[in-house]
Amino acid sequence: MRELHLVAAARPNLPKLAALWHALAEARLPLRPALLHTGQHHDPALFGGHLAALGLPEPEIRLGIACGGHAALTGRTMMAAAECWTARRPAAVVVAGDVDGTLAAALAARKLALPLIHLEAGLRCADADMPEEINRRAIDAIATHHWAPDAASAARLAAEGHGQVRAVGNAMIDTLLRRLPEARDRPLPEGLAPGGYGVVTLHRAANVDDPAAFAALLDGLAAAARLLPLAWPLHPRAAARLATHRLAPPPGVLVLPPLPYPDFLALLAAARLVATDSGGVQEEAAVLGLPCLTLRPSTERPVTLEAGGNRLVAPDALAEAVATVLAGAWPRARPIPLWDGRAGERMVAHLAEQPWCAG
Repeated sequence: MRELHLVAAARPNLPKLAALWHALAEARLPLRPALLHTGQHHDPALFGGHLAALGLPEPEIRLGIACGGHAALTGRTMMAAAECWTARRPAAVVVAGDVDGTLAAALAARKLALPLIHLEAGLRCADADMPEEINRRAIDAIATHHWAPDAASAARLAAEGHGQVRAVGNAMIDTLLRRLPEARDRPLPEGLAPGGYGVVTLHRAANVDDPAAFAALLDGLAAAARLLPLAWPLHPRAAARLATHRLAPPPGVLVLPPLPYPDFLALLAAARLVATDSGGVQEEAAVLGLPCLTLRPSTERPVTLEAGGNRLVAPDALAEAVATVLAGAWPRARPIPLWDGRAGERMVAHLAEQPWCAG
């Protein structure tokens, strides 16, 4: 049985790959999935602690490439992946998302003429300077197969001239729906009551690396927290920048450690709203019917804006947006086609059509 290598570089890749992993376990394809970890996210809070919660095994292959700037991390990961696949050649490689480790693995796979599948293809935010936007465009440019999360992303890929495009749905939502009943039974952190708090997540470079930008966001959180208590699972990047910039979370904000997937899902599902710069959280909020205040000037998930529950919010307008939610004037998200928990099935069906799947 030939191997299908699923490349995980960072925490957000895991729920997406988990949907494919479980769908493959229920299918009868002559492909054996093997999880490959590049090492980009490597500590338990951002990687290892999430595997068991998502029903994933420990990675069979660990490249061990972590830390360094964009170029160094990409280059070192590309070399390690090429060495791995020269010795252990899979039938195909699946990469998820848009981080540097994902781009590096994609480049290595195509240099070795391996079929390359981009899970979550076609996302665009129109910010040409955002590292993730550079990565996702580059991955789509070289991928041989594109799995888009929605029809609009698939149409965008086709318009750009890419072949082998399939709108499979949102793999992250498969995992959310699978784990939601368990999450709803989990206790909330002490001091939080269902519907009585908002959730904050911040990690993007544009928001936390620049001291002035981060300070403006903290001012916005301070104003919002006077209207609604906020719970902030603190990403390691944001924690490091708080220390470097000599900033502190404002009063009314409960700082939490990074949470395992089921605990974060429990926190999100019971919240009144979420303020975030995470693309994945925007998607989760849309399905949970949770008002989403996206702290960015653009998003690569415009389908969540069109669905109605997500809006782009500037830091100085955050308190006003929170007040709108609390007044009951925020629209509930409409259902998004293909975000139905069956993306894994559609991915497996597409795999079954490929000539290399059979040998």
